[in-house]
Amino acid sequence: MKYILASASPRRKELLTLAGLSFCACTPKLEEETLPGEGAEEAALRLACLKAAAVAEQNPEDCVISADTIVVAPDGGLLGKPFSAEDAAQMLRRLSGREHRVVTGVCLRRGEIIRAFTQVTCVRFYPLTELEIESYIHSGEPMDKAGAYGIQGRGALLVEEVHGDYFNVVGLPVARVIRELSLLKAGDTPCPAPCVANSQ
Repeated sequence: MKYILASASPRRKELLTLAGLSFCACTPKLEEETLPGEGAEEAALRLACLKAAAVAEQNPEDCVISADTIVVAPDGGLLGKPFSAEDAAQMLRRLSGREHRVVTGVCLRRGEIIRAFTQVTCVRFYPLTELEIESYIHSGEPMDKAGAYGIQGRGALLVEEVHGDYFNVVGLPVARVIRELSLLKAGDTPCPAPCVANSQ
């Protein structure tokens, strides 16, 4: 059995490497879109399960690790990756000076045995000036990240407080993932019903 990370994210790759896990990466091909009326935790878990299912179909004997991260704005809106520089600027204005939630759905799958969960971290931004927003967007860093910022990079300068798992904001609650993997290897806990329904 080998571990497969169902993601192209360099941050997730780095976190698993730092945890000492030997793995290969495979990027599933699917649209990462939320559904109308879907909550952040529901969406993140559904998308993580879909990613895992796509990779597990071709690798039924291996353990697939997948994740999806969504930022929940203070007004309750769901923020994925920005479509443009202006979209990124609008996201950062919505987060400026306020607290938001970062929700990561994780799915660990080996054959039909699945452990799936969500992790939530609260982050508060400093009030941001238009110059700060413009400068940060010009760096290019926000464009491939949920909520238009990367806390592990220059985005750290925007953050006033973090409550919860810092690495969850980076993109993977790695300590919990490693613990859940040990339970998965033991063959515990089938997939919850909502995950089964959305991962086939």
